[in-house]
Amino acid sequence: MTLMLHAGASLLDYNGLRALETPGSTPTHVPIPHHRLVDVVRLTLGFYGHSVEEEHHGVTPDGMRYFGVLSLKSTWGDYADTVGLRNSHDKTFPIGISFGSRVFVCDNLAFFAEHVVRRKHTAQAKRDLPGLVGDLIEPLADQREAQHRMIARYRSTELCQAAVDHAVLELYRAEVITITRIASVMERWQDPPHDWGAKTAWRLFNCVTHALEGRIAEQPALTSRLHQVIDASCASREDASDSPSTISAVA
Repeated sequence: MTLMLHAGASLLDYNGLRALETPGSTPTHVPIPHHRLVDVVRLTLGFYGHSVEEEHHGVTPDGMRYFGVLSLKSTWGDYADTVGLRNSHDKTFPIGISFGSRVFVCDNLAFFAEHVVRRKHTAQAKRDLPGLVGDLIEPLADQREAQHRMIARYRSTELCQAAVDHAVLELYRAEVITITRIASVMERWQDPPHDWGAKTAWRLFNCVTHALEGRIAEQPALTSRLHQVIDASCASREDASDSPSTISAVA
């Protein structure tokens, strides 16, 4: 598993994370040590029966901003569940914890926007954090099953070239990809850098996340819009296969 870092941050192991100094508190801002966030999430995962198989951490040169991923092997297939972490000591962003799936073959990170916890750095944050993490992690089994159904649907939905062209245009309109990324997505669609199987919605999903080169991890909101477009493509193909003309043609 690889943590995508594109804004000046660099990888750091857990011991290095513990060695970082945490700024002092103010009446309105109470920073939580980066390693403490990792500890709380690990302990809460363990309480609910989930083990961390792999983890990566990164910080900016001044140590003020932290990014991390904890990988949980999924029991459903060839991908991993991922818990994404963010923390800042300079008020850049609140504490962030998100759950999603990582495509196993190409180390892409895709976070579901609806499974995100954000918490401001206040005096109550340390007290409330275990409960907030628990609220996210407790329904993990249901979320894993939902992901499995989604990925199975993507893999079983074949896309013709016209459907792919339409989906890529919709991704541009939804601001998931820029106009300069369209060619990158289409190149990967025609000549995938990894084995993403046949020409299905699953391949298109991977083409997009791979072409975005980490922006999915850095901007989790993109994932929600990406799934909306891919889901719509699947629905269109399913509707087409159920239409009378299609049924008659097959018969």
